[in-house]
Amino acid sequence: MTITTICLVRHGQTDWNAQGKLQGQTDIPLNELGKIQAHQCGEFLSKEDWDVIISSPLKRARETAEIIAHYIDGTVIEKNEFIEKNFGVAEGLTAAEREEKYIDKAYPGQESQESLRNRLMKGLQEIQKEFPKKRVILVAHGAVIHFILRLMSNESIVSTEMRLFNACLSTIRFEADSWIIDDFNQVTHLS
Repeated sequence: MTITTICLVRHGQTDWNAQGKLQGQTDIPLNELGKIQAHQCGEFLSKEDWDVIISSPLKRARETAEIIAHYIDGTVIEKNEFIEKNFGVAEGLTAAEREEKYIDKAYPGQESQESLRNRLMKGLQEIQKEFPKKRVILVAHGAVIHFILRLMSNESIVSTEMRLFNACLSTIRFEADSWIIDDFNQVTHLS
C-alpha cells in the first residue's frame, strides 16, 4: 500500500496578514513575526524525517519553505499549482472594505472554485506520482490549504468559516486510493 504523507504548512505572517488585508496572488514578503514562525515550524518539523519540501512560488511561502529547509537539510521545489487563489479586485482590501463593497464574496476578477479545485488536484496528483511513499512538506496559503482540507473532508471536518492560522500545520496522507486528514490547523509549535 502506497502511503504519501503531506504536511501542509501555511506561510508565516506578513504585514498584510497583520492588517487583515486579503493577499491572494499579491506577492507580499514575511514580516519579522512571520520569519520567527517559520523558524518555529522548521525546529518542530526537524524532529521527523522529510523527503522533500514543495512551495508556492509567492515570496511569503517561498521564504517560509527556505527557512524550514535549513532545519531539515532539504531543497525547495516550487510548484505553481499551489499558488494562492487569485481574489481579483479584493486583493489589498480589509475584511470591512470587502464586506462593504462586495456581497457574498463575489469579487470581480477572482479565480473560480472550479479552476482552484482543478489545479490543486493536479498538484496533489503530481506529488503522489513523483513522491510515492515519501514524506512531503508543502508550504502554501490559507485559501489553498483550506480548500484542500474541505475537499478531503467533504466539508465534514473543515467548514468554510474556519480560519487557518499563520504557520499552522495540517497533515494528510494518501492511502488505499483516498486522502485522509490526520490533523489540521495545529499551532502548538508556535510560542
